[in-house]
Amino acid sequence: MKLVFIVQGEGRGHMTQAIALHQILMDAGHQVQKVLIGKSSRRKIPDFVLKNLGSKLKTFESPNFFTDQKDKSIKIGATIQKNLLKINHFKKSLHLIDQVIQEENPEVIINFYDVLGGIYNALNKPNAAFWTIGHQYLIYHPHFPFANHSFFHKYLFKINTWLTALGASKMLALSFQEMPSHNNPRLEIIPPLLRESVKNITPLKGDFILTYMVNPGYAEEVISFGQKHPEIQIVAFWDKKGSPECYRPLPNVSFYPIDDQLFLQKMAVCKGLVSTAGFESICEAMYLGKPVMMVPVKGQYEQACNALDGEMAGAGIQHHCFDFKLFTEYLDQGFSLPDYFPAWHAQLQIKIEEIIKENKIINKITNYLPHRAISK
Repeated sequence: MKLVFIVQGEGRGHMTQAIALHQILMDAGHQVQKVLIGKSSRRKIPDFVLKNLGSKLKTFESPNFFTDQKDKSIKIGATIQKNLLKINHFKKSLHLIDQVIQEENPEVIINFYDVLGGIYNALNKPNAAFWTIGHQYLIYHPHFPFANHSFFHKYLFKINTWLTALGASKMLALSFQEMPSHNNPRLEIIPPLLRESVKNITPLKGDFILTYMVNPGYAEEVISFGQKHPEIQIVAFWDKKGSPECYRPLPNVSFYPIDDQLFLQKMAVCKGLVSTAGFESICEAMYLGKPVMMVPVKGQYEQACNALDGEMAGAGIQHHCFDFKLFTEYLDQGFSLPDYFPAWHAQLQIKIEEIIKENKIINKITNYLPHRAISK
């Protein structure tokens, strides 16, 4: 089977998911021909993505969040306004996506939660199955735990998710755990997409707390806390352009730019993870048996849902700020993660193969029916 990926480039989660699924599909004998990643001026494509997907990678300008002056909380009004002003750039992106699809002629397009991916499918109606993948599609499951925030933010989240899945024949919803049965024929609940490099790690318990922040403005909180609590060791990863390989503002606080291998090495030997509530980082921690404090990005409703869902799944606790002291006290209580996660994740390969097999059967039936109609 031939495939093309369209990937949202905001944060690292969707890109690491794309790398993991790329490996699974290639190992099964399928062809991922191109990986289209939405970029913005706010972020650069991480080196680990270039290393894993470089020869197949093509970037396009895509809508993204805009933050406050401290590069911390999401400003919804500014995000909508500034993205509307760039509509001509996005038209060029849609044209680029169409060029790639026409050239590669894939059987399946998989959209990793990019808005332009959904809009492209609705406008151009390519001759390929269109699937979407991400934790966000769990909102279509009746048991999904919506965060108790404003109706406006919840509505925008649902609209954004709907846009990414326009015309999708399958929505592959990544979940921390198995979910009860449902009757939505487009919705498939599957385990998280974890890279082989995560599964090959042997975790140990170190003496520091690991932290990751999708918006570098949260570094102020980390440094402020480190000054007040020099006894707590903190190793942080951030997505800040131009940051040095190791920024050490305090003896007990270190910052590193996003590096997948170094991040996983640190994850393997940390006491626990304090992180903005990105789905992928929480899953990696759960797989390695590391408790998590989830701090949703302010103004990003989807992360509030992630934190609530992760807490209900037993990943750890959620909090409104990077309070490493509270997390240390939580760890000292002897908390242990539920042991179901590795077994749930082990079902991933089988579930993906079943979805692909079902698609092939549908294609055969679709191709057969017109011939029968003509023969009659």
